[in-house]
Amino acid sequence: MNAQQPLPLIGVTMGDGAGVGPEVIVPAVLDAATLSRCRPVVIGDAARLREAARILGTDCEIVTVPDPAAAETAPGRINVVDLGVLPEGLPWGVLSAAAGNAAYEYVKRAAELALAGEIDGICTAPLNKEALHAAGHVYPGHTELLAHFTGVEEVSMMLSTEKVKVIHVTTHIGLIDAVNRIEPGLVERTVRRGHEAMVRAGVAEPVIGVCGINPHAGENGLFGYGEEEQKIVPALETVRRDGIDARGPLPADTAFFLASRGDYDLIVAMYHDQGHGPVKVLGIEAGVNLTVGLPVIRTSVDHGTAFDIAGTGKAEAGSMIEALRQAAEMSTAR
Repeated sequence: MNAQQPLPLIGVTMGDGAGVGPEVIVPAVLDAATLSRCRPVVIGDAARLREAARILGTDCEIVTVPDPAAAETAPGRINVVDLGVLPEGLPWGVLSAAAGNAAYEYVKRAAELALAGEIDGICTAPLNKEALHAAGHVYPGHTELLAHFTGVEEVSMMLSTEKVKVIHVTTHIGLIDAVNRIEPGLVERTVRRGHEAMVRAGVAEPVIGVCGINPHAGENGLFGYGEEEQKIVPALETVRRDGIDARGPLPADTAFFLASRGDYDLIVAMYHDQGHGPVKVLGIEAGVNLTVGLPVIRTSVDHGTAFDIAGTGKAEAGSMIEALRQAAEMSTAR
């Protein structure tokens, strides 16, 4: 990042206040490495964060700010856009419609701030889908909530590790359904979203490797029924005409090895396990889930609300620290 640019402002949503979100946020936003990369601003409830800090035995100053621009970054200070929507005395580790509604409100405010250009990225602590639904907000999770609030119809999942970044054309559907859903328009839009995300992250001319669907990418029609030629090649021809360096279709069994040694900045996987399997082998301990296609990059921790240990001070903040690192890396400072 250019030394003359300000560090990116990252909105950190508190997630379900009955879960471990507050307990992983406190140490993560105080972490010296985090503060060297970004300016974190929590969107949540200041009172709950103070309770989490007390449980952790962490000496810090939790300061409410009216907006992210008013936040002052300093060691030992946590800036909070305080929505004050959690009820006093909310029990830890218990499913609650009140906590589900609060998590909804945090995400809504983050989306509003993103649309207003007041934050450069979003990092989310976990919410609980059952609590969200109990509050009357029937969404599968953060991705769909953010897409709704920002008016975006289609987003993509990207998994990111130090060695490999992969974006998915399809994700949580069956394999037969995935093959049927893949078509040139969807492949093209996914490649473009991936290209845009990499450019935002500072890779001016990313090299993108695009996997095939069949073994050996069909091996010139030997495997499959011409899916690569019908569904992928037209998309690649279109994006290349616009100057995007997208190569393929590639045999998936070698694409990730080539990416891990630096041949590709980003791999486009056609379906869930094609991308998730190799990434988890290469870096499950440091992998972060990103949503691309929103007005800002959104990253998330790789764990849930962990009600069984919430309020005990046992939650590890490593995943939140890594999610913040990658939110900063993939966001563009204003």
